[in-house]
Amino acid sequence: MSRLDSLADPPVLFVDGTVMDYLAIEAVSVLRASSAVAAARATKIEHDMAQAGFVPPPPVPKPHESRDSVGSNTARPHSYVDEEDEAVRSRLEAIGLHVGANHAEKLCRDRPLFSDSLDAVKFICKELWVSCWDKQVDNLRTNHRGVFVLQDNTFKPLTRVSSWEGRAETLKRAKLAAALPAGIIRGALSRMGLHGTVTPEIIAPPHCTFQIKLPKNA
Repeated sequence: MSRLDSLADPPVLFVDGTVMDYLAIEAVSVLRASSAVAAARATKIEHDMAQAGFVPPPPVPKPHESRDSVGSNTARPHSYVDEEDEAVRSRLEAIGLHVGANHAEKLCRDRPLFSDSLDAVKFICKELWVSCWDKQVDNLRTNHRGVFVLQDNTFKPLTRVSSWEGRAETLKRAKLAAALPAGIIRGALSRMGLHGTVTPEIIAPPHCTFQIKLPKNA
């Protein structure tokens, strides 16, 4: 019986918070490299299928679209960089979606059902925030029509994000780093039956704002 009890309620294991911070930062680099490999694999498959005649060949890019900037042999089009970052952001949010859903299920195990969407968002601001980022949300605003704004003045995942290339690059990295927490929030809400969008807004890290939009009848 004790073995069954240990399986039903396993002991809590702790990990140093700093390790998790650095893991989240390195996850961006790892997923960027992984996305590049996946994109190269997809391009090769498309090329092989075109060579075999199964699909039409891809359009040939115009000369001005493939020309690099003068004096640089490594310049890449801005749109390519945006697509690369979007692929990384999507994968980070997908990971956060699974983490948030499973973690919220564990946190809500002994709680009664939430009375409405505001009650569920308050749970996110208190219980989930403390569990994931060691503090509560600094400010919560709502228009009572399905839009909630969560403000954290010192959001922990952004406190260690920086770049020697300047403020613009730091802001770009911070937006990528906020994709995982946004996924965690959206995943937690979905496990509570609330399906909507979570959009992070960052102007001056580590200050961060998350805008949650839920259906009006939620």
